Amino acid sequence: MEYRLTEGPISRGLIRFSLPMILGNILQQLYNVADTLIVGRTVGPAALAAVGSAYALMVLLTSIIMGLCMGSGVVFAQLYGAKRTDQLKVSLVNALAFVLLVSAAINLLSALCLDKFIRLLRIPPEAVDFTRTYLRIIFVGMTFVTIYNFFASALRSIGNTVAPLAFLAVSAGANIVLDLVLILVFHMGVAGAAWATGAAQGLSAVCITVYFFAAARGICPRRQHLRWDRGLLRQIAANSLLTSVQQSVMNFGILLVQGLVNSFGFAASAAFAAVVKIDNFAYMPAQDFGNAFATFVAQNHGAGKPERIRRGTAAALGISGAFCLISSACVWLLARPLMLLFVDGGEEEILRIGVEYLHIVGAFYVGIGVLFLLYALFRGMGRAEVSILLTVISLGSRVALAYSLSAIPAVGLRGIWWAVPIGWALADVTGLALWRRLGRRANACGAGKMEDRA
Repeated sequence: MEYRLTEGPISRGLIRFSLPMILGNILQQLYNVADTLIVGRTVGPAALAAVGSAYALMVLLTSIIMGLCMGSGVVFAQLYGAKRTDQLKVSLVNALAFVLLVSAAINLLSALCLDKFIRLLRIPPEAVDFTRTYLRIIFVGMTFVTIYNFFASALRSIGNTVAPLAFLAVSAGANIVLDLVLILVFHMGVAGAAWATGAAQGLSAVCITVYFFAAARGICPRRQHLRWDRGLLRQIAANSLLTSVQQSVMNFGILLVQGLVNSFGFAASAAFAAVVKIDNFAYMPAQDFGNAFATFVAQNHGAGKPERIRRGTAAALGISGAFCLISSACVWLLARPLMLLFVDGGEEEILRIGVEYLHIVGAFYVGIGVLFLLYALFRGMGRAEVSILLTVISLGSRVALAYSLSAIPAVGLRGIWWAVPIGWALADVTGLALWRRLGRRANACGAGKMEDRA
């Protein structure tokens, strides 16, 4: 199934295209959330802190892999929008080899540096052994993460967001069932949670690979496409590495914040483990809408339709803003009930810290919604370096403010929480200013061409 975003109604097309991506990412998040819920409620708070801390590292590594795949997907979408099918097929071959090679190196390096990561995260002593056990098993399944995300990006670049959703639904269900069996029946604790996640990731990788070669015949490479193309490889590597850097910088900043939070003790660590999951679910629609918007921009950029990109940007801001306002209202009103999903009602200190975070950060999800769209806009136009700049501004200011404000005794943890929306706001202002500047340049170039023709 293919879907061209270069024609038809813009708002309806964006919503139709993005909804399967939103649902799919919700299901993908269930991998770790199921672990967190079941581990936190059955194994105990120490295991909860371990899985939460491990999640920060998992997100960093996964973000690097996803960045490689998303960057490749931008090239695929541009070629698809330009109707350069043969080059698209060659690019798929080159990109797959490149992504697998880089992700294997990252996975090996991460496994070798596991103890260093644990020290960097300042994990509470009672959670260290749990964290080490969980991560050693999780690393085994990272190749499956690479394979799934690569073929998902390829399918999304041609407008197929339904198939990745279907395979994630199957694997998410498998993950939850395996969690319950391995933890509750076989009493394997955090090791069981990790093996359940790895097995589910393997299932999704196998399913989407088989589907791609069986169903995506319009872009599936043939023998004549199995060759190196230096020009395409250079383009793929540039987009992939820049997008990967952008994603990894974003999540490395979060990793540093995780370490700072852990330094405030066990209650703060356990609370943060829960609120990160709630956060991810709350602004996930905006994040996935942004990823869908990147494909829209890339296809129309390849097709040479700048006016459609401009109108699409205005529509996307309105849709994403609505998503975020609804999420903010829900999180603000349901902060304590949401925390109780992860933590026993008797853990009052953990609950207090978590509710405080959600009331501060949850009120400003519109900031991250705008930022996701700006990332997507510049990435889709082949300007991933601008996305990196915005990420550095957002995360750099967040980390700097978190460390400086939390050092003030009267502020403490609240300083870390307030640093989040401030970082979003600074990046948003910068990104919108850069977009206006690019728009004025484009208009000036257009006027010049009209004068030349006259």
